[in-house]
Amino acid sequence: MNKVSCPLYGFATVMLMFTSAVVSAADLVPAASERFAAADNAEVPDFQKHLSPLLGKLGCNGRACHGSFQGRGGFRLSLFGYDFKMDHEQLLDRIDTKAPADSYALQKPTLVEPHEGGKRMEVGSWEYNLFLNWIKGGAPSVAGDPVKLEALEVTPSEIQFTAAGQERQLQVVAVWADGTREDVTCLTRFQSNDDAICDVTSGGLITSGDKGDSHVVVFYDNAVVPVPIIRPVTDEIGEKYPKLAARTPVDEHVQTKLAKLGIIPSDVCTDAEFLRRLQLDLTGTLPTAADVEAFLADASSDKRARKIDELLQTPAYAAWWTTRLCDWTGCSDQQLQNVNPVNRNAGSADWYAWMLKRVSENMPYDQIAEGIVTASSRNPGESYREYCERLSNYYRDKDRSYADQPGLVYFWGRRNFVSNEDRAIGFAYTFMGTRIQCAQCHKHPFDIWTQQDFEQFEQFFARVKFSRGDPKESKKILEELGITGKANGNDQRRAIEKAIADGKTIPFPEVTITSDNNRRRKSKDNPEAGMAKLLGEQSVDLANIDDPRTALMDWLRNSPTKLFAKSFVNRVWSNYFSRGIVEPTDDLSLANPPANAGLLDYLTDGFIAHGYDMKWLHREIVRSDTYQRTWRPNATNAADERNFSRAVVRRLPAEVTYDALTVATLNDEQAAKFLESVSGRAISETSPPRNNANNGRNYALAIFGRSIRESNCDCDRSMEASLLQTLYTRNDRDVELLLTAKNGWLTQLSRELKPQSESAERELAAAEARIERFEKALKTAQKADNQKLTAKAQEQLKSARADAAAARRELNTKAAKFDPQQVVTQAYLRTLSRLPTDEERNVAGGYLAAESDSLTGVKDLVWALINTKEFMLNH
Repeated sequence: MNKVSCPLYGFATVMLMFTSAVVSAADLVPAASERFAAADNAEVPDFQKHLSPLLGKLGCNGRACHGSFQGRGGFRLSLFGYDFKMDHEQLLDRIDTKAPADSYALQKPTLVEPHEGGKRMEVGSWEYNLFLNWIKGGAPSVAGDPVKLEALEVTPSEIQFTAAGQERQLQVVAVWADGTREDVTCLTRFQSNDDAICDVTSGGLITSGDKGDSHVVVFYDNAVVPVPIIRPVTDEIGEKYPKLAARTPVDEHVQTKLAKLGIIPSDVCTDAEFLRRLQLDLTGTLPTAADVEAFLADASSDKRARKIDELLQTPAYAAWWTTRLCDWTGCSDQQLQNVNPVNRNAGSADWYAWMLKRVSENMPYDQIAEGIVTASSRNPGESYREYCERLSNYYRDKDRSYADQPGLVYFWGRRNFVSNEDRAIGFAYTFMGTRIQCAQCHKHPFDIWTQQDFEQFEQFFARVKFSRGDPKESKKILEELGITGKANGNDQRRAIEKAIADGKTIPFPEVTITSDNNRRRKSKDNPEAGMAKLLGEQSVDLANIDDPRTALMDWLRNSPTKLFAKSFVNRVWSNYFSRGIVEPTDDLSLANPPANAGLLDYLTDGFIAHGYDMKWLHREIVRSDTYQRTWRPNATNAADERNFSRAVVRRLPAEVTYDALTVATLNDEQAAKFLESVSGRAISETSPPRNNANNGRNYALAIFGRSIRESNCDCDRSMEASLLQTLYTRNDRDVELLLTAKNGWLTQLSRELKPQSESAERELAAAEARIERFEKALKTAQKADNQKLTAKAQEQLKSARADAAAARRELNTKAAKFDPQQVVTQAYLRTLSRLPTDEERNVAGGYLAAESDSLTGVKDLVWALINTKEFMLNH
């Protein structure tokens, strides 16, 4: 039996019944279709339990009919029937309790009177009799608060078909707060999430279609329950399914689902595939040729686990996952105008630095979120001036950083995060991975949120203000700096920037919590003043809370829905598999259930149990065979892209693509630093620019789909391929510059093959002359006891001696012999992260050997390799 508790939000909880799944007739109120089949039934239907669901079942309150904002024919119902009061009032004008059968509400849907929506029921049908009896009974409304639906039980809880055209009937039982159990199958709406896999009738009869898996979603009252539907893709199920070792809990949950589908997972990938995939996914960094050679040469059985732990400690890991967190939290220069007076881009730079510090320290995710959700500008007891002095120190003292701030107040200062509505929507997106914007105007079509729920949730954000700071004190600080109100915005900004550069204190915007005026207004006549409601859960009296956001943070941690942890787990999983366990990743709703509920629950519970340890989550995923499987399909899983039976070939993210092009073309020394030195890398860019240039790195990142961070949607980052991307890697000047850069591999090969002896001799002579000059300067400074000049001369002398040593090494270097086979091997290792096959080695080696200019041949080879799908994709 599938059972979901209401109104608590969460994915349907499967309850295994060890007794009979069929409720006895003595305990169950028969379906309305049975009770009202005959016209002589005197029962008066309940508006909430029977009439409102019937209107939904007939389509009367749908978008295309009277549920639209304009209504139809002067008659409007609440969309999906969530507002009982409004619907009842609207119906009263269209019924006649003295002559019920003459009611307009009955004659239109039966076409006794013309009806634009067509015939919806027959005269004398059970639907007609139910509606008629309600009118005869005086058309009663919902008395007081709606009755609580405790649970909606759906039988069977999962359906496994074995062939096309098979049928199964669902039974839906409503369990009300008074213990009443009623068969409501005939009043329930049903929806197939994939009509190709299964079709469902309005009565809940499911017919199997193509092979694969999906869900049928059940809607009744305020409950939404998904029912998994499976039709195996092969006959290798049950006893025929091979016994496979499940090395980790992740593998166990994945293989449990695969066994039902008759899908056999692909083999584990090669070491070279694993290293490339892992390093790109975990650190956004292409392995160097030396990395690949060392990993392939390591014969130890635990090298994959050790490599995972090693990469989790690198700055590149912290930089890449900081970028991903900045995606989800909305760090954008475009949205951060006037949040920092130091300079226009300081806001995003501070945001990134704040996040990077915490990811580098592996701060638990819930604590990072708390620093954002409850962020306040001033420390306890701190005046506005003291706050400004402290922040000013961050920009004039190199040993301090905005990252030391306890909270990320900029989150509350974004241009698209000002109104209470925007904050409610953005908060749900960022920290719950769910879309509640539909409930801004009407009941959510795929979840339990109503417009009233949305309006009550907004109240948590009403007292949070992001302002320019204390007006009087801010004006006073500006006057002390000689900045008057007469200066225009740009002049004032330049003056403030100069002041902070000169070491002076400047005024800063701040986040404050306003006082709750509802504390004074609350009375017996207005008991709801100061009340807010957590989505789908209890109400909270904000009049007794200084900062309403603390209640939000407590709720995120303790809500039985666990959406806070689930959404993060799902997004991290998507990074490794190109799709979430729930897809789209920002649509965790009841009608969009996970592809593998057991897997999502395991990772969510483990993430919470391990104190929201992000590294635990990464490690748990990537150490599994599920992650380490090859992309090469077998006969059973070629069409599978949602059940994680193999790696799905996917395009690299924009920042990772650009950095991969860079490291593939860098010389060995510079490439070796890429994991540890992330300054200037694309994966550590703080924000998309305000305007993308038509060339350069920003152009490349734009066409490869870097997140624009403009809306509450994970689709702000694009992973789609395009013609512009192909043109860029094949023809753009940037790629040519990467191939021929002074710090590139081709330049390194040139020096190894053709030492510049004449140039080196000149450089040595110049360096020795500088040494002689700086030695004299040092003696003079020491004799004058001038410590500043002494230190300067010592530094200059040190640099000149280093230049001389380098020139001598160049003179002693002998020209290396050009070995086409070795160069081909290095080219493949540094681009495709693997050794070339014999055929590839022979073809490429033959090309290089025949080329009159060896370096031109190498350049052509590297260009060809970075333009292969194997380089541009993660596999």
